[in-house]
Amino acid sequence: MRWDKKGLIFVPDGTDSIMHSHASIPFAFPRGNTIRIFFSSRDKQGRSHPFYVDVDRNDPREIIHIARTPLLPLGELGTFDDAGIMPSCIVESDGRLFMYYIGWNPKVTVSYHLSIGLAISEDNGDTFRKYAASPVSDRSLEEPYFNTAPYVLKEGGLWRMWYISTTKWEIIHEYPEPFYHVKYATSTDGVHWKKEGIVCIDYNEYSQAIGRPCVFFEEGIYKMYYSYRSVEDYRHKRGAGYRIGYAESDDGIHWTRKDKMAGIALSDDGQSWDYNMIGYCHVFSVDGRKLMLYNGNGFGKSGFGYASWAE
Repeated sequence: MRWDKKGLIFVPDGTDSIMHSHASIPFAFPRGNTIRIFFSSRDKQGRSHPFYVDVDRNDPREIIHIARTPLLPLGELGTFDDAGIMPSCIVESDGRLFMYYIGWNPKVTVSYHLSIGLAISEDNGDTFRKYAASPVSDRSLEEPYFNTAPYVLKEGGLWRMWYISTTKWEIIHEYPEPFYHVKYATSTDGVHWKKEGIVCIDYNEYSQAIGRPCVFFEEGIYKMYYSYRSVEDYRHKRGAGYRIGYAESDDGIHWTRKDKMAGIALSDDGQSWDYNMIGYCHVFSVDGRKLMLYNGNGFGKSGFGYASWAE
């Protein structure tokens, strides 16, 4: 079982002041004859903004439209998303789209603080409005650091979230680095979340940072793809940066890591856009095909591409 890489889809050309660099954390939403891919791009000040591109349903490398106006404005000064917004997951519910996103704040003692925000669309993803000026998931008595990168499924009346929870910061090579893993929460309305400290994907000797889960139900089991990396030398050392892992579960709560079954790895070509890093993937189905969007080098600086499932 493996993924067949099809190539790069989109990377900003650096000429726009807002969509200046990076195309990070892609999420696919098939609609009509196209696939709308939501992602975030950085402006010249390094702040992330939410955008989308529409691509051909049969050949996602063919771009039909690039939306160059951000879907949401950055938050008011002092709010949780005043320095960045990154779409992470979209859920359909009663004719509306719920976009769960990552809100950014710069910090002083550490690099940043992340929270989970919510925006809602009533026109099938053309426009969104923020649910509130505050996050729907943030640090708490039980989680004193940050929450981020949620993936949400709605099953009947139950909303299920797999999200990233940070357990500590540590100074490594004179720089603060976060340690984070995947936890689980539930909700009855998609807004108010119940957390019980359930860890789904935990650290091991190869990974002390586990990011952006993607969960789906297939063949009678839950399957999760996620990113994992070391906390040392991951920005520049090949093999220490993000790679894509895989796990399975009978109930979506208790998971078994099977990273060797992920079926996708770093490219061997030293000039490739995904030679040093692959991560932040979204697995989805369209017209009987299973596809994976993913980022390459530089946390999305080299853009995003896709792969097709081949058994």
